[in-house]
Formats: sequence, C-alpha cells, structure tokens
Amino acid sequence: MFSKKEIIIPYTVVVCTGCQMTQKREFVSGDVLFAESKCSCGKTARVEKIFGEAVPS
Repeated sequence: MFSKKEIIIPYTVVVCTGCQMTQKREFVSGDVLFAESKCSCGKTARVEKIFGEAVPS
C-alpha cells in the first residue's frame, strides 16, 4: 500500500498591543504562546498563535 507523508511547516503569529501590527513568520525554537518582545513602534508585541500549514504537493 502506498503511504504519503504530509509535510507541515510551523508558523508563529506575533501581534503588537499598540499598533495592532500582525506578523506571521516561521516558527523558531523557543517560541512560546504569550511571550513578549518589543515592536518597532515601541510597544509590546506578543505571540498569539503557533500553528502548522501543510505544504501542497
């Protein structure tokens, strides 16, 4: 029987609490939900979502 493995690419979504800028980027080891960093506007940016998307074959 033929078995096909699906390739999943993980992504992280970061949202700024000040300017509401949303950034989707590839997942980096160490990303955790609700981790905070600085946005370019000077406010706090927070990891809101970590998910995976299947690569079309």
